[in-house]
Amino acid sequence: MGVLEKNECWDGAILEFFRKLPKIENIRSKLLLYFFTLILLPIITLGVLGNVIYSKSIEEQANEHTGQMIEQVTRNVEFYIHDMENIVSYLLGDPQIIAFLRIAKEGDRDESLNNEVRRILRTYTNVHPEIAGILIVNENNLYISNEMHRISRDPLTDETWYKRAIASPNAMQLFSKPIGRNITTTLNYSADEVVSIAKAVVDPKTSQHLGVILIDLKLNKIKEVIETITLGKNGFLYIMDANGGIVYAPVNPIVYRVKSEWFNHSANSIVKIIQGSEFQIIYKDSAYTKWKTIGVFSLSETLKEVTILRHYSILIGLVTLILAVVAAFFFTASIAKPLSKLRSLMKKAEEGDLSVRFNSKYNDEIGQLGNSFNTMIKEISNLVDMVYTEQKRKREAELKTLQAQIKPHFLYNTLYTIQWMAGEHGAQEVVRIVGALANLFRIGLSKGKEMIPVHEELEHVRSYLMIQKARYEDKLRYEINYEEDILNYRVLKLILQPLVENAIYHGINAKRGGGTIKITARIDKEKLYFSVADDGIGMTAEKLAELRKSLDNQHGEAARTGFGIFNVNERIRLSFGSEYGLLYTSVDQEGTKVEVWHPIR
Repeated sequence: MGVLEKNECWDGAILEFFRKLPKIENIRSKLLLYFFTLILLPIITLGVLGNVIYSKSIEEQANEHTGQMIEQVTRNVEFYIHDMENIVSYLLGDPQIIAFLRIAKEGDRDESLNNEVRRILRTYTNVHPEIAGILIVNENNLYISNEMHRISRDPLTDETWYKRAIASPNAMQLFSKPIGRNITTTLNYSADEVVSIAKAVVDPKTSQHLGVILIDLKLNKIKEVIETITLGKNGFLYIMDANGGIVYAPVNPIVYRVKSEWFNHSANSIVKIIQGSEFQIIYKDSAYTKWKTIGVFSLSETLKEVTILRHYSILIGLVTLILAVVAAFFFTASIAKPLSKLRSLMKKAEEGDLSVRFNSKYNDEIGQLGNSFNTMIKEISNLVDMVYTEQKRKREAELKTLQAQIKPHFLYNTLYTIQWMAGEHGAQEVVRIVGALANLFRIGLSKGKEMIPVHEELEHVRSYLMIQKARYEDKLRYEINYEEDILNYRVLKLILQPLVENAIYHGINAKRGGGTIKITARIDKEKLYFSVADDGIGMTAEKLAELRKSLDNQHGEAARTGFGIFNVNERIRLSFGSEYGLLYTSVDQEGTKVEVWHPIR
């Protein structure tokens, strides 16, 4: 499982944990939970992911550093070995060396040649102090050296190093820890202190093997290169030959626990458990020497800094979390407290207390919500007052109507008595007028009903006009036009008589000569439409505007003038809304027309 997958699983587990928590209703607790989650998730994610990434980075840096050191050591070792190969090449090109190699037997050796060869060899060993000794052996088992001598009379040509060099004449042969050779040295160095380099000598003329040159190279130079390099506190480098033998290794118990079979695959980096600890092992093969330069270091030691950093991260995360929770308490209080206050005020308003107000010193969303609450409460209070006032005025209007009906009730009964007595005495005109008046009062009473059929309303206004006609005689003429289909619809009673009365007194009566009143009833725009038009003196534009303003202003002085046009207008509007009521039009000295709009009932 990769680092990213681990981190996603960890985040998923956290989210699942929060989903399984019991449902929280309190907004402050919710905000605390949200703050805690928002703080905890990045701390955990960054803590886990950051440590993994940092560990990976440290490990990669350690591997890169080790690789660079291994590369450096490999180049240095190859340089020294290549330098020895160059020396061998120089020796092969020297005629004195070639002459010695061509000697057939011991008796043919010339002392001056021997001295010259030893001088040449001494020259190279003096210039190159890293050379412990040079030995030249020809195919006839004759040898020469300043430092190296045969121990027994066994032929040197039977030595392993000689045979391997002859078998591969074009390649350098390297021998780490050359133990068991038939050779001793005057310098008294051990096999652990040198590396032997052997190469066959081929006669350039005949291509025949002439012998082998053997050089013992001191490991001091390699030791100096390796020991100057440190891999952490306890890491180290060492060199292994092609056969798995150790060319050079510093004193360390781990090196002998590294097995050569671990390097039999293509990867150049492996991790192994040694003595209960994880070790990173990085190596590089030299194509030239066939040796492996190996770096070994402890992963736990390398990542010790990461472990310490992880502990500090956890500590800092806990401190940050505690401080964040404390800060979250204050932040949530600044949000939840005004909301709790607003909720309390709403509860009081719900219980009927409309005097509550929300006061906030901030103009944020909560402050704006509080202002909207104040506006809403104010509007509700105004609407309650308005409804109360309208209901009160409606009751007053109904009371006035009732009072107007109480007075005619006695007259209504008396008039029928007078009508009967007039009939007894043959006064038919009196009978007709008194009958109209009695009919007027009867319809006005309507047994206390607020709404009556349209035909009764028209009959009521006709009775009123008959009475006024008896008074004004030829000065007053009237017409009543209506559609038959509307006669059974119901309307508010006594809405036309005040308009006719107003037309007679303020229009016809003030005019010289006679006048006509026309009453119309029909359906228009899906409403009941009535109109009372007269050809009286009309009104000026200023007076018409004042009248219209008075009708629109329900709280004006004109609305309290009594049982009249304002009472009619207010009754209709209170009962059915402001889209219904009276609409006046008038032309000065030509006449006035009032339209009545009433819903169909």
